[in-house]
Amino acid sequence: MTILRTVRVAAIQATPVILDAEATVAKTVVLLAEAAQAGAELAVLPETFVSLYPSNAWAHQAATFGGSDELWERMWLSSVDVPGPLVDELAEACGTLGIHAVIGVNERESERPGTLYNTMLYLGPEGLLHKHRKLMPTQHERLFHGIGRGDDLRVVDTACGRIGGLICWENRMPLARYAIYRQGPQLWVAPTADDSDVWIAHMRAIAIESGAFVIAVPQFIPTAAFPEDFPLALPDREVIGNGGAVIIEPTWGRIVAGPLYGEEGMLVHDCDLRQGLHAKRLFDAVGHYSRDDVLGGLVAPPPAERADGGRPAPTEQPA
Repeated sequence: MTILRTVRVAAIQATPVILDAEATVAKTVVLLAEAAQAGAELAVLPETFVSLYPSNAWAHQAATFGGSDELWERMWLSSVDVPGPLVDELAEACGTLGIHAVIGVNERESERPGTLYNTMLYLGPEGLLHKHRKLMPTQHERLFHGIGRGDDLRVVDTACGRIGGLICWENRMPLARYAIYRQGPQLWVAPTADDSDVWIAHMRAIAIESGAFVIAVPQFIPTAAFPEDFPLALPDREVIGNGGAVIIEPTWGRIVAGPLYGEEGMLVHDCDLRQGLHAKRLFDAVGHYSRDDVLGGLVAPPPAERADGGRPAPTEQPA
């Protein structure tokens, strides 16, 4: 379905209750209620918000074979099964509030305890709509997260538009972006841990390239948020993740909300989805500006694309 109307979105920059999945989900429910009260139809929260991002500020210490077992165990215990009880709690909140949400989690598989995945959940009033596992963890993240299969690169068709996106530095992967572009996202979600100026410059480029509004949301992580018994040494500084939430329009890549630094907070913006259609009159990366006749052989069809006309397959509930 094609939605061409104004959709209010919320970029929620927040601090998790570190290593406490239940408390972080409870906090998320409160944040979703605040977004719904502000009239948002879609709320986007940070990468691995439930309930710890392995920041390079301390995570590199886990590169040795010994010394990080306690952290690994506590991360696994504070991760979520998808589907599972904590995801059900988030989905129930979306149903009660009538809101869609995208949130990053550390995903585990309780039936086979082991690898964790950096996963992005798409939730709506109907429940869990889709999940995507990060294709390639970045640097130190590989000490904690497995590699995604890539069979979940999909745009989700919702009542507030076609939602697609990638996690943090996946957004630097041209072919991953193109696989999503081909499915026509109108709202591009980018949960992240990157608080740099370069990240925002890249998000502006993606807004232009995709013809979609970009909602990019990092965590705000003060060192004081870590529990006193955190298993690894923390750097001697006040802030580990400084935020930088931002919303960007698709025609010229203008920042229309944010960036928000140095605090928890919520950005709200009314996204007129007609602007994405107008932007593609000028530049459509997978349409009149694609030159698939010359370049199409470089990119395989995305997994969700059918062979009988190139349209994305309907979104299915995860098994």
